[in-house]
Amino acid sequence: MGVFTAFAQTQLTTSDDEKTVTVNDAPEMDVIAFGKSVIVKNRAKSVLCIGGDVLVEGRVEEDVVAFGGSISQRENAYIGGHIFAVGGTYKSESQKPLRGEGKETIMIAAFEDELRDLAQNPAQIFSPSFTWAFLLQRLLSILFWFVVTFGITTLAPGAVSRGVARFQLSAAKIIGIGLAVFLLAATFTIISAGFLPDYISVILGLMVFVLMLMSYVFGRVALQVSFGKLIQKRLLSERNQSETLSILLGVLTWTLLLSIPYVWTIALLTLFAGGIGLVLTARSKTSWQRE
Repeated sequence: MGVFTAFAQTQLTTSDDEKTVTVNDAPEMDVIAFGKSVIVKNRAKSVLCIGGDVLVEGRVEEDVVAFGGSISQRENAYIGGHIFAVGGTYKSESQKPLRGEGKETIMIAAFEDELRDLAQNPAQIFSPSFTWAFLLQRLLSILFWFVVTFGITTLAPGAVSRGVARFQLSAAKIIGIGLAVFLLAATFTIISAGFLPDYISVILGLMVFVLMLMSYVFGRVALQVSFGKLIQKRLLSERNQSETLSILLGVLTWTLLLSIPYVWTIALLTLFAGGIGLVLTARSKTSWQRE
């Protein structure tokens, strides 16, 4: 299935197998294609291709972006903007390709097949396939988060214990605060990218990303310990309980939740919101206690 902007049918043509979009002459058009490859024969304003390759034979005045595909530039072709190839590569037939002055080329040549399949079948992100590779990834995830959680609880037991206590006392309030801040931060990042200079918006975006990542790690550790302790309390006697076992039970629980189709999106959002909420309420001493 393809989606693209078109002002006249003669500007774009689609191949018989519906896997390739050819741009004939559309100098004012932003071409966007999902699950299709794009060939620019003459002119286009910009190209965004998700799940396909881009071949520039003519002229593109602005950026060329490919997610899950590669970008190729013919010898006499021209690209005036930045080039982004995520999950693919950029190749030019000329040793000195015709490019806009000062424009950058960014390539992340990894997971090309995965990104291409995801773009062609977006529903699989909500319902992943249970394969041996999927199972191996989950086993590695269990090992990774057990080590991370054990390490953080060993190095900063007080911070984790206070986080667990706050979450158990006011889980809904903490998640609500975290979700609101998460949405505000995402909105702010998007708006800043459209109105602020590039270098400022990039710096702000990186700052927000790092803060979100740190909150996610702390939140996941705290929630894994919290759930592990709860499971231990319900299923095991006090004599058989231990910190290490509670960490393992919590890691197993959250890894399972993050592996269930469709449910994993809610679980992931809960981890982000919970982590942000715990960080924002870290200095509160009385407002989170039960009266």
